[in-house]
Order: sequence, then C-alpha cells, then structure tokens
Amino acid sequence: MGKKILAILGSPRKGGNSDLLSDAFLKGAMESGHKTEKIYIQQLHLKPCMACYGCRETEVCVQKDGMAEVLEKMIESDVILLATPVYFYSMSGQMKVWIDRVLPQYTKIKNKEFYFIATAADENAALERTFDALSEFTDCLPGATVKAKIYGGGFYESGAVKGSKAEQEAYELGKKA
Repeated sequence: MGKKILAILGSPRKGGNSDLLSDAFLKGAMESGHKTEKIYIQQLHLKPCMACYGCRETEVCVQKDGMAEVLEKMIESDVILLATPVYFYSMSGQMKVWIDRVLPQYTKIKNKEFYFIATAADENAALERTFDALSEFTDCLPGATVKAKIYGGGFYESGAVKGSKAEQEAYELGKKA
C-alpha cells in the first residue's frame, strides 16, 4: 500500500521553479504507487498568527480560513514535502506565515517524513539558511525526520529547472519516498 504524500508549496507563483521541482517529486511518487496532493499556500489567503493562544484549549485557530483543513491533511499524511523559493536568503513569507499557523495542532503531526525543496537565483550554498529554518520547524514536530533536501540553486527565470539535475533528483527522491 502506498503512502499519503502531501506537498505544501510556499511560492506565490504557480509554475515557478519550486513548483516544477515539486511536480517532479510527486510524479516519481505517483509512479511508485503513492497517493499525492499539492497545496498552494498562496491560495489559502492565510493571515499571520495573532499569538492570541485561542487555540491552546480548543486546538482550533480562531481565524477561519483554509488552515484547519491543511492541518488535518498533515496529520493524515505519511510524507510531507515543503517547497519554497528563497527570497533574501530565507523562505517565502507565505511559507513562514503557514509555519506559524501550524501551532493549533503541531503536536498531532507525529512521525512524519519530510522532504524539502528550495530554489533561488543564487547558488546552492545560499539555500542553507532556508533549509536550516525548515529543519528548525520540523524539530518541533514529534518524531519528524528530514529525509532529503533538494537544492534548486542557480535558477532565476521561471521554468529554468526544466531538464536540470535538480529536477531529476526530485523525481528520483519521489520514487523512493
């Protein structure tokens, strides 16, 4: 039986490089018999966490948007792929807002395998801070393991990753997920 793989994309732009690498990963995963789903954070229209801690007792955010559904899908998944472009040496604002909004149920997101994708115009070394920040997030989740990081450095124009080594790596990792 295949795994449930959830891809969460932090790019404000569909069809960008992080989206294309995610597609390659998911293609490999589907070919290996896994069930996949992709969520674009941009489409959720999330507001930042208000630090009101209204979720402390209820495990539900007081803000009514698409986040509760995403949390449920995270809890139900086996593997979570986080993909983001790198802006000013960090993850996109969309990804950071999303991470903060995981608070209501982060302790229920247990024993998940994570894969990270980061893309940037700069070379691969510039992605390390972003991968560190994503790893710090997963360090807060019980039993989370980071299986791989897919480096998409050196790609500026949308679509530049097509046919690249990074795209092939994403596909191969998806097959092994």
